[in-house]
Amino acid sequence: MTTTKAWHVNGFLALLLSLVSLAGGIALLVIGGDRPEPNGLLITAGIVLILLFFVLLTSFTIVQPNQAKIITFFGKYKGTITDSGLWLVVPFSGKGKVSLKVRNFNSQTLKVNDAEGNPIEIGCVVVFKVVDSAKVVFDVDNYGKFVEVQSETAIRHIAANYAYDTFSENDTTPSLRGNADEVSAELTRDLQNRLSIAGVEVLETRLTHLAYAPEIASAMLQRQQATAIIAARQKIVEGAVTMVESALNQLKDNGIELDGERRAAMINNLMVTIVSDRAATPVINTGTMYG
Repeated sequence: MTTTKAWHVNGFLALLLSLVSLAGGIALLVIGGDRPEPNGLLITAGIVLILLFFVLLTSFTIVQPNQAKIITFFGKYKGTITDSGLWLVVPFSGKGKVSLKVRNFNSQTLKVNDAEGNPIEIGCVVVFKVVDSAKVVFDVDNYGKFVEVQSETAIRHIAANYAYDTFSENDTTPSLRGNADEVSAELTRDLQNRLSIAGVEVLETRLTHLAYAPEIASAMLQRQQATAIIAARQKIVEGAVTMVESALNQLKDNGIELDGERRAAMINNLMVTIVSDRAATPVINTGTMYG
């Protein structure tokens, strides 16, 4: 089922003609029945004009902005009207309305497993609108419910393809937490494929909630903290080695030569001072006592 344009004419002109028809019919009935011998032809014409007026009344429809009217005639689809205003359509036809406005759907918080099997909680918002009114009305039972079910299905499918997060700087694998734009774009494509049958266009999708499930949240927080501490320590050690090397080179450039034992002691002291997370307490050697 695809949308086609329904036959329709200016409703204001048709309204004027219907009023003229009503007035003419009443006038003919009065004239035809007011004679000594009633004129059957005039009375018949008057009745026909009045009946025409009531038939035209069934043909009027009003289309609001950003709204579509589905015209059906005794069970047959005749077309869709999207132009706003007052229109005259096929008499005795059904006139169902469909909103073409942009709508939001905020999904529930779903509990799913990510690519690594960790239970996570995830939710998203879907921005969509109707672009094919015939498909919306005739191809699905309730397009709002259809969007809701397909959105949750797409979220579960996307969440299963990505890990919640990566725990290594060298790991370039996309994750739900680190690649939100990429995940949203893939979710939009997947959801659009699912909703095409319903005549719905997905404008945008965004993750609104992302967290570990409560039963593993504490353990994952400790893992993240440990990973952050290790990464910080690696940076500190790299910096400490550079600083010690620079200190030794400056001493050498100034003509101060240290033997192997003193170099080792100096390196040890500098590394402990720089790497330690607490302030170093120096021990001053004031000499050696001999008994």
